[in-house]
Formats: sequence, C-alpha cells, structure tokens
Amino acid sequence: MWDFSVLRTLDMVARSWPYVLLRIAVYSAITLGYVVATGAGAGVGYGVGHILGPDGPPGFAVWGGIFGFGLVSAALYWIREYILYVVKAAHVAVMVHLIDGRDLPGGLGQLAYGRRIVTARFLEANLLFVLDQLVKGVIGAIGGLLGGIAAMIPIPGLQGLIGFLQSVVRMSLTYVDEVILGYNIRTDSNTPWDTAQRGLVLYAQNGRAIVKNAVWLSIFMWGLTLVIFAVALTPAAAILYMMPGQLAGWSFVLAIVFAWAFKAAFLEPFCIAALMQVYFRAIEGQSPDAEWIGRLNSVSRQFRELGERASAVFTGSAGRAGG
Repeated sequence: MWDFSVLRTLDMVARSWPYVLLRIAVYSAITLGYVVATGAGAGVGYGVGHILGPDGPPGFAVWGGIFGFGLVSAALYWIREYILYVVKAAHVAVMVHLIDGRDLPGGLGQLAYGRRIVTARFLEANLLFVLDQLVKGVIGAIGGLLGGIAAMIPIPGLQGLIGFLQSVVRMSLTYVDEVILGYNIRTDSNTPWDTAQRGLVLYAQNGRAIVKNAVWLSIFMWGLTLVIFAVALTPAAAILYMMPGQLAGWSFVLAIVFAWAFKAAFLEPFCIAALMQVYFRAIEGQSPDAEWIGRLNSVSRQFRELGERASAVFTGSAGRAGG
C-alpha cells in the first residue's frame, strides 16, 4: 500500500485553502490567455485569408491560431514559471509547517505567512527561481538513473506495462523541486545550494519507495480528474445541448478552463503533500550516499553547478570570517 495518509493529505490541502484559491486564479488567467491568444490569432488569420482569396480563410485561420498559441506560449513561459513558482514556494512552506504540526494563521493571513517563511530562507525571489531551475535540470538525470527500477518491480506481464511504469517514474519526479524546497525549509537551511544537492541525493537513493507511492498517486489523480471534469462539464454540456449557440459554446470553454484550473490547483498540492510525507519519512536518519553523489556528478551538469555554488558560498563566508 501507499506510505502517506490520504485523510491527512486532504486536510493539509483544505487547511491551506487560500493558496488553492490563488492557484485557481493564476491557472485560470494563464489558460484564458492561451484561449484568447489562439482565438485572436485565428481571427487575424481568417481576415488575412479572406483578403487574399476565397480559398484562404480556413487554412489561414488554422495557422493564425497556431501562431497565436505559439506567441503566447513564448511570452508567458518564463512569466508563468516565475509567478507560479513564487506561489508554489509559499504554499509548500505552509504545507511543511502543517506536516510538522505547527500553528498557522487563519484565512488570507496564510498568504503573507507563507511568503515570510520563504523570504527568511531566500532573500530574493530570483535566488529561489535560479535554484528551482537547477533542481529541474537534475531531475532528468535522476529519471534516467531510476528508469531501471521499473524493470525490477515483480509484476506479471510487466512488458505490457513498461510504458505506464516509465510514465509513473516521470510523474514521481514531477514534484521533486517542490519536495526539495520543502526539505530546504524543514531543515531551516541557510545554505540552499548545498541543501538542495543533499536533498536530491536522498531523493534518488530512495527512488524505489517514491515510485511505489507514485503508482498510487497516479491512480488517485486519474480518479479525481474524472470526478472534477464530470462535475464541471456536465452542466456546461447540458447548456450547450439546450441552448446551442456562441454563448453556450463559450460557457463550455470556460467550464473546461475552470475544470483544468481546479484540477491543477487542487491535485498538484495533493501530490506534493503526499510525496513530502513519503520523502521525509524515507530519509529520516539517512545521509547522502557517496555512490549516488558520484553518479549524479557524472551525468548532470546542473548537479555539479549546485556543488560549485555551495562551495563558492562557503569559501566566501570563510573569507569574510578570516578577514
């Protein structure tokens, strides 16, 4: 069975509801940005095609939609990564304190509380963002090193499930950066580069336990996703059936946007909270294994960079102390 408490995980997400609402708002705004940009691009393409000839509109509308989607993707990618990670970081900080049973302020005061916890560890959001990008760079290397775990799981007919198991391994790594951030905050670290490197090694050497729980989380996510989309889309489908037209069509689109945003805003914290429980329990009393350190050093430039940054901070601190 799984190594996390479903009820406790749901309680952690529910008690951090201000961040769930904030996530819904951010995800909805981003998704609507994609919808509007794609529609605007299609409209511009249709107009250009209409000017050029009778056979132009359909093709130009498609290419205009693709262009609009690509343009907004390029424009929003780093903005989205930055904004979402600042929100996620504060949410992770609050959930770490919930895991440890600490008292939290009620209501919207949690937003300032989470931001204050993160700021105490990272003086600038830019530092947090750079650390996150480096951690994500190591994730691919960990995925490659853990990929062989799927082949060792004793399941009859494994060959037919390899694709699914590999996707589970990837899913188990999806939230590594948030879990490592949680490790940073929980250990009250003042050396984030070194702590992140240690946390990644501990994560990798406990890969079997993480993958096992990721299987169960995949099942939970599929089930909850079906429920969320059924609840959100059933009324919209009924409106579309009874009152077909442009307004009903837009209501269906908005229902999809809201369902996706709610799914992302609710299920992502659920997975992070569950995996943090598993991770913290698994690494208790452990130290980073030298063999895993060597493996990650040999395959990941970002892992080596984390070590270099940690060494630079240590050397700089020693120099200032000596001076």
